[in-house]
Amino acid sequence: MASVPGILTEWPWKRLGSLKYVILAPWVIHSTWLFVANDAKERDVSYFLMLGVVLWRIIHNQIWISLSRYQTAKGNGRILDRGLEFEQVDRENNWDDQILFNALLFYTGSRYLPGGQHAPFWRAEGLLLTIVLHAGPVEFLYYWFHRALHHHYLYSRYHSHHHSSIVTQPITSVIHPFAEHIVYSALFSIPILGTVVTRTQSLVSFTAYITYIDFMNNMGHCNFELIPNWLFSLFPPLKYLMYTPSYHSLHHTQFRTNYSLFMPIYDYIYRTMDKSSNALYETSLKREEETPDVLHLTHLTTPESIYHLPLGFASLASRPYTSNRYLWLMWPVTLWSMILTWIYGRTFVVDRHRFDNLKLQTWAIPKYSLQYYMQWKNEAINRLIEEAIIQAEEKGVKVLCLGLLNQGEELNRYGGLYVHRHPNLKIRVVDGSSLAVAITLNTIPKGTTQVLLRGNLTKVAYAVAFALCQKGIQVVTLHKDEYLKLTKSFSSTESSLVLAKSYAHKIWLVGDGLTEEEQLRAPKGTLFIPFSHFPPKKLRKDCFYHYPPAMKTPTSLENIHACENWLPRRVMSAWRIAGIVHALEGWKEHECGYTMSNIDKVWQATIQHGFQPLIISTTNHTKN
Repeated sequence: MASVPGILTEWPWKRLGSLKYVILAPWVIHSTWLFVANDAKERDVSYFLMLGVVLWRIIHNQIWISLSRYQTAKGNGRILDRGLEFEQVDRENNWDDQILFNALLFYTGSRYLPGGQHAPFWRAEGLLLTIVLHAGPVEFLYYWFHRALHHHYLYSRYHSHHHSSIVTQPITSVIHPFAEHIVYSALFSIPILGTVVTRTQSLVSFTAYITYIDFMNNMGHCNFELIPNWLFSLFPPLKYLMYTPSYHSLHHTQFRTNYSLFMPIYDYIYRTMDKSSNALYETSLKREEETPDVLHLTHLTTPESIYHLPLGFASLASRPYTSNRYLWLMWPVTLWSMILTWIYGRTFVVDRHRFDNLKLQTWAIPKYSLQYYMQWKNEAINRLIEEAIIQAEEKGVKVLCLGLLNQGEELNRYGGLYVHRHPNLKIRVVDGSSLAVAITLNTIPKGTTQVLLRGNLTKVAYAVAFALCQKGIQVVTLHKDEYLKLTKSFSSTESSLVLAKSYAHKIWLVGDGLTEEEQLRAPKGTLFIPFSHFPPKKLRKDCFYHYPPAMKTPTSLENIHACENWLPRRVMSAWRIAGIVHALEGWKEHECGYTMSNIDKVWQATIQHGFQPLIISTTNHTKN
């Protein structure tokens, strides 16, 4: 929002929320009906294909969003090192409003504007006229309108909303108050109206011009430099006709320079070009892929999780993971991505952060949770993880956190398999179990004397049970085989282990393997505390559920703009935090396999570095 919002700031359909696309329904239905009802000679293909243009613009923008986030996470050509935050993601969440607004104008013009009907597929003179009208009137008028927007009166009421984003991403380009978009639409309509009036319009010139505007807008705000230097060497006048991402980035940091739309010629003419434009361009081009200090490895969970990645849909990634029914409409893309990762899967960068001079990166192994339960996939999964570890070793990464990839004894012996195969690793491999145990123990309410342990017996489960028994807290199990395994593991404290048949316990420590039937047998008001990565799939309304082992991140942790799976904003799982703390403390040992770090030492170090425990209310039910 602008600092002093002016009139026509809000979009007319803001109250519709996610239902705003219904405003196009009458036009889509009408154009489709006319196309079907009329014979071939009377059909207006241009009117019917307007929806295709809208869909193409949405896809085009999403491609730029994913590309920008991927490239800036890697570091190649990155312009500004600062990161995105949730506030910016929320503010820029309405990037498709301008597409809807333009669609209404296009539909109206195509239907009622004299000469706007039955546009041919191609006319060369129309394309040429579009180029001339854009380079002349559009660029010139935009330049002066843009300078006017930086006058303190208009800036405070309108344009300051756009400049709230210092570090830009592609969709920042269209984040303006409604009033500004009215003027922009009028400017960009000049070439379109020019071809309509002269009867030289065509589907190619119209679609190409709209695509050109979107392409240049997205490119100018993508925060990584991608225009090669040889292009300007080959054709020197091009520097007056096409800006670069670094050129426009300076406008967002300096504010009073580089006002031009896409063609810097007017900045040269009126002497408003920033003197550091060329230097920043050269510096950005030379920036190479960033080597992180701490690397977090993760994997995809459900097939729809690709849309919740930071590289996916920004609005979904900025909220805790939930199943969205409308994603079923994306099943062709989902199926295609699954097949692609199944056949040709390679580890890829999904995000980056910075904390206390540490550079952090997240890499994703292109395998889904389901595949980790298929023993015949173990070798392929381990090969991908091992390749990632070797690659990180070669890059000079200090700590590698296995995160979700620490899937148990059968797959990789809690990560110890890789250290065993490569005993001379300089990189420290951390599975995060000790911090997960510490968080679980500190989540149990004070005064607790007995807990029920349910779920698969993992490394964390054994450690939690052992620590509780040492404190004199009874750990209840319901199955004899689990009881025997636990007593065999730490016989000296077996007196604190209890084998029972009753579910009448108010505090449950749960992991993977907890069934829905077991949950239903818990008494009303039971507190479920997960010790695994995943929370229970279904929640009872009359019980309380804590988050899986996780903590709030310090405010100094930069570039937090996406939620980690089902966790709230600015909350990070124990398995990720453990790698960060390991690097901050400079610990030299591995924490994987069947070894664990000192739980109290890890907990105290984590607290000292600003990570805070999560607290849920047990008086008013809170879902995770």
